[in-house]
Amino acid sequence: MINQIKQNIYAILISTCMMGFVIIPSSVYADQKQTISKQAEQPKDISSSSKLSDHDNQVNVDSSNQNGEQIYHKSVFSLLGEPKYPDNFEHLDYVNPDAPKGGVIKLAEIGSFDNFNRYASRGAPEKSSGALYDSLFTNTADDITSFYPLIATSITYSDSYRWAEVSINPKALFQDGKPITAEDVEFTFHKFMTEGVPQYKVYNQGVTVKALDTYRVRIELPKSDREKLFSFVGSMRVIPKHFWQNLNFSEPLTTPPIGSGPYYISDYKMGQYVIYQRNPNYWAKDLPVNKGLDNFDEKRIEYYMDSSIALEAFKAGEYDFRGESQPKNWFTQYQGKYFDSNDIIKQEKPVQTATDTRWLAFNLQKDLFQDVKVREAITLAFDFEWLNHAYYYDSYKRPFSFFENTIYAAHGVPTEQELKWLTNFKDIIPESAFGNAYSLPKSDGLGFNRNNLLKATALLKQAGWKIENGKLLNAKNQQPFEFELVTFLGDDIKYAIPFQQNLARLGIKMNIVTLDSAQYLRRMRERDYDMMPRNYNAVEYPSSDLMILWGSEYLNSSWNGSGLHNKAIDGIIGEITKNVDNQDALIPLGRALDRILTHEYPMIPMWYNANTYYAYWNKFGQPTKQPTYAVGVDSWWYDADKVANLSKNKER
Repeated sequence: MINQIKQNIYAILISTCMMGFVIIPSSVYADQKQTISKQAEQPKDISSSSKLSDHDNQVNVDSSNQNGEQIYHKSVFSLLGEPKYPDNFEHLDYVNPDAPKGGVIKLAEIGSFDNFNRYASRGAPEKSSGALYDSLFTNTADDITSFYPLIATSITYSDSYRWAEVSINPKALFQDGKPITAEDVEFTFHKFMTEGVPQYKVYNQGVTVKALDTYRVRIELPKSDREKLFSFVGSMRVIPKHFWQNLNFSEPLTTPPIGSGPYYISDYKMGQYVIYQRNPNYWAKDLPVNKGLDNFDEKRIEYYMDSSIALEAFKAGEYDFRGESQPKNWFTQYQGKYFDSNDIIKQEKPVQTATDTRWLAFNLQKDLFQDVKVREAITLAFDFEWLNHAYYYDSYKRPFSFFENTIYAAHGVPTEQELKWLTNFKDIIPESAFGNAYSLPKSDGLGFNRNNLLKATALLKQAGWKIENGKLLNAKNQQPFEFELVTFLGDDIKYAIPFQQNLARLGIKMNIVTLDSAQYLRRMRERDYDMMPRNYNAVEYPSSDLMILWGSEYLNSSWNGSGLHNKAIDGIIGEITKNVDNQDALIPLGRALDRILTHEYPMIPMWYNANTYYAYWNKFGQPTKQPTYAVGVDSWWYDADKVANLSKNKER
């Protein structure tokens, strides 16, 4: 749970588009619909004895200023513990620094697009267009909590964590050859604050960004916040002022923008395909974080309206790499002569760490779902055990935590430390949060789900609902219990009909509405739905990211699929933000928050893949080592000899 976050707020996502399952720092996108992150790391072991990490305490101390602050100057810095790579590293461990350049890789996306502004507040942007812009610093796919120089060369900050000054690399260029300057950084922040999505403005209220000279910019926070300062500096993408100054950043862009990254858009047909061309003059190609990456001359992304059609296109060789999220497809469709001849290679790896999970979100702004007993009853009608066996080859696991597969997931009864936080809010959180950790009774897996439906009936009766003539009616106003499940065209909705049938046994009518990508995004942004499937992005450790996911200030953000919020959630997230670098405090805080969230039943837990499945045409060279948190397609290279030896090509 937490691949589903942000400009300024540190997050890691796996992009299945242009980056090909590569973990990248992301920005706050207006659509907020992200692909599933396969794995994310568990937190590094942080000592609770100090608010400064060991890296902060190293000899990079320059001086003290007139306010008595200790000043630090670094080129590499970390949110948690020590960076994996030293300041003077030559290249990443999971690349071949001498990888040949050339060739084409063909990828695919499901859906459509009508513009190239990933940050627009409307429309369906091309899904890889956010990666056109480099960030000040960058993460690596084997060290997702550290930041390494990209546009910036270094950061200077104090132990107050109220300010930082960032030095820009004088060699940094936009794709049209114009220099990236501090003025562009200042402009970027102003553009996001005035025309960006609402949650960005709320989160960064009181922050200032000012160019000091051509290549130095100063960031100031309204109060001390180490994580926010580092996340802001580390993940901030930079847009060109000379391109965007006369354009509305919140509006769709129908022509490709000027970027700063290794690829630019060279050709496209709106809604159908886009071609990203490698820039041979990319200024940062020889930086340590980029050596051995971005080896393809061209990345072509085809858009398909339906996943099953896209799968057949992959098997026919229309594109080269496919991540598979449907176990039934994996076990029944990935076969044939090209698999037998090893033209197509299958890979299957167990998921053992934090991962994205799939849920059905109630819209808690709807009166129908105000009562937690109602939400629990509907949750009991979702027969995971039967669905997993009948449709998904028992390949899914069910999440019972918003920190799934991490040490922060609640289990058993609360510890004394957890109770310390829960008791503060005992009057506004469910009483069940003080008992055993959230779980759901298993069905018999035969498709009847009788015991759970009986429990659901009792809960609905307690909530003031009654059955008359096979319909569930409100005992007070006689209104029938009826709602919509809004789904995405091309998404897997095999679960919807059995769920609908189980709800009908309770007297509930659920209408299934399927929308195209533009309609779906609009409904999601406007919270115009009763229930909607949502990915919950992998949360590898509790951080200020949780404010956007659950905080009251961000209720209008489309990240909060259910709209759940209260003072207890806000209070504990506030404490988490203060203790991000203190694991001893973070564990009980995370578990206490998990108990509150899960016992409110804001979303129905569906599943997550127990394994990562992907397949590719055997036409690429690969480094000997794979990164920890990504498949690493951006480190592959085109191998002409392998292409020539494909049996598919010999048939011609």
